[in-house]
Amino acid sequence: MVDKFVEINYLLGEIYNDIMKIEEYSLKKGEFSDLSITEIHTIEAVGMYNFRTMSEISSDLEITMGTLTTAVDKLVRKGYMERNRSDIDRRIVKISLTRRGKLAYRIHEKFHRDMVKGIVDDFTVEEEKVLTNALKKLNVYLKDIYKE
Repeated sequence: MVDKFVEINYLLGEIYNDIMKIEEYSLKKGEFSDLSITEIHTIEAVGMYNFRTMSEISSDLEITMGTLTTAVDKLVRKGYMERNRSDIDRRIVKISLTRRGKLAYRIHEKFHRDMVKGIVDDFTVEEEKVLTNALKKLNVYLKDIYKE
């Protein structure tokens, strides 16, 4: 039984590290080599068609407003995001993606879609269901631990 735990722990670590390395490599070799993994995930949190407040984004990313402000400042300078003040309440700053930001979002989304497709292409329907259920349980478990 212990061997299964060791193997699962090893595989989870390897999968996480491999995804991060592949994601980083694909960013560095592509058109968006000026973006870090953190920055592409910030772009992802803003979304394609949304005007989101800083507090919404920081909540989703589970980072402080100060950390987000620094990230958004860099992404605005790089031309991926823009700030817009609310007409109703000038204290509210809404963030949106520029054209370049939307292109980065789409390419990153395609990277993930292609990765998942590549993983499950050879799976049977039953194997896909088993993997999906196992990942859902893992996700719930990890979120429960984080909330404690």
